[in-house]
Amino acid sequence: QLQYVESGGGSVQAGGSLRLSCAASGRTTTYCMAWFRQYAGKEREGVAAIDSDGRTYYADSVRGRFIISGDSAKNTLSLQLNNLQPEDTAMYYCAAVSWVASAWALASGSYNAWGQGTQVTVSS
Repeated sequence: QLQYVESGGGSVQAGGSLRLSCAASGRTTTYCMAWFRQYAGKEREGVAAIDSDGRTYYADSVRGRFIISGDSAKNTLSLQLNNLQPEDTAMYYCAAVSWVASAWALASGSYNAWGQGTQVTVSS
């Protein structure tokens, strides 16, 4: 069974940076890969996505601070988190799907393959 594994989470002070990575354990065809985050007791929210054509999508709250990159052929995904703020503290998940309409690229319900998450903690 295909699995996605995230890495790179950790604890930083406000203004710091982290780089998250995600890799698939096997082969599959993906069209779009994305990062989501989840606050305790809240629904997962889309952070950034990238499709196989290289188009990127960002939540307003992270645009200009986070950078997504990936290789759909290799099923690898990264997220550079810059200028981190305490409100970015959350569990971050990578996700993948074989196809999604652009309008739904940051909707968690669009994705059917998920990693187990990596924690990002930002202190003030």
